[in-house]
Amino acid sequence: MGEFLPDYLLREQAAVGALVMFGVLRIISAAVAYERGWRIAVVEKWFIVAAVVYCMPQLFDLLTHIYGSHAAAAELEGKAAGCAIALFFAPILGHRLGFE
Repeated sequence: MGEFLPDYLLREQAAVGALVMFGVLRIISAAVAYERGWRIAVVEKWFIVAAVVYCMPQLFDLLTHIYGSHAAAAELEGKAAGCAIALFFAPILGHRLGFE
């Protein structure tokens, strides 16, 4: 599919998907953690691990398929950027909502 779409579209689509998914899940998990008395630091560490696992398929494609790594690289960049933005701004929003 990467042959038909330009890189910037793959990158943007992956970034928005990761941003929405990790942002929403992080806010929901902060609410659950607050309700049950869990430490937020543990939740944050689990989301960092989840972000790495979420980016692993593209990293695997990038390392194993050198000739077709063009689309995998763009998608990996988008996913990594979306995860980083979501995991940076979600605690701020969670704090403003009173969960942290």
